[in-house]
Amino acid sequence: MPPTSNPQGPATAPGSAAADRAAGFSRWLGSATRAGVRRAGASAPAILQLSVAVVAAYSVTHFGLGHAAPITAATVTLSSLGFVRDARPVRVLETAIGITLGITLSEVILLAFGQGVWQLGLSVAVTLFIARILSPAPGFAVIAGVQSALVAMLPVVVGGPFTRTIDGLVGGAIALAATALIPRDPRRGELADARRVLRVFSDLVTDLVAELRRGPDNDVYRVLEGARRTQPLVDQWRTSLESALGVARISPFLRRRLPELNRQKVMLAGIDLAIRDLRVVIRRLTVVMRDGQPRPQFADLFDGLVGALSLLEQSLTDPLVRPLVRQHLILIAVRLDPDELFPDNTMVEVSVVLELRPLVMDLLTATGLSAAEARASLPSLPA
Repeated sequence: MPPTSNPQGPATAPGSAAADRAAGFSRWLGSATRAGVRRAGASAPAILQLSVAVVAAYSVTHFGLGHAAPITAATVTLSSLGFVRDARPVRVLETAIGITLGITLSEVILLAFGQGVWQLGLSVAVTLFIARILSPAPGFAVIAGVQSALVAMLPVVVGGPFTRTIDGLVGGAIALAATALIPRDPRRGELADARRVLRVFSDLVTDLVAELRRGPDNDVYRVLEGARRTQPLVDQWRTSLESALGVARISPFLRRRLPELNRQKVMLAGIDLAIRDLRVVIRRLTVVMRDGQPRPQFADLFDGLVGALSLLEQSLTDPLVRPLVRQHLILIAVRLDPDELFPDNTMVEVSVVLELRPLVMDLLTATGLSAAEARASLPSLPA
């Protein structure tokens, strides 16, 4: 019998390059779709807030004030709230002011000089200049400039001068009201960010323990590189926490969470300093470990910190765990006596112990102790 040909052709045969590319694209598409669905689901509270606020702004200006097409009210509301992580009322207010400023200045120029190409340029230039005087944030000037350009180019609305300015003021007021009355849950973002920072911190210390026990062929520098990448995570936590605090202060529905958020603010301050201390300690250890000798004393100390960080993460949602965290850290702190750990007074190891002391002290302040109370838990150093 004559040989039969593959109806799909050799290009799509199993194991061919084309089949591999198709399978890879299918996996990528599936992954991207799942990520998009998760992203949209996480944005559901913001979508609800934005939708209700836009309808409210339109209703007030259209039905209440009689404006035929209050486009500005809707755009100001949307732009002021947005999808940004920083949903603090002050940020919403700043955005609303910037947008309304651009609208007002453009309407003044239209009223004085009419509509045209050179008036468009004048509106944008004047708006950007004044916006830069009022705020150092480049985004403030850009937002004001965009609105100024739109007002200068769009047809003049029926209703008299400054109609769009009034719509902008209504949109900004509705955005602020929505921030307080239809808040996005401030716990979801900041709590996830806090846990992420603490877990990365714990993972770094765990890796450091392994390198200290390994001795020869250790790679402490790799741990240092990881520690240097932590600051953006801390900054992200700070942004989401400040946003949560700002909303909780004005929202009657979230004010009861202020004590929890304030405790987390104290924790963030201590953890930020402790991670900076950790970088200093690891830099010192990259020098100490060049001799290839294991350092079990340091490994044991850091191993204790792993347990403390795990308890500290639990305390994010259970304040009753905090005393246990303090006890755990104090048991580590009392051991930070250079003469006890290294009776031979090896200066290299002693310097590491001295740099470990502020790290543990800052972790103690993260549990709510004052700096003086945390310092008192450390053994005294000889004069």
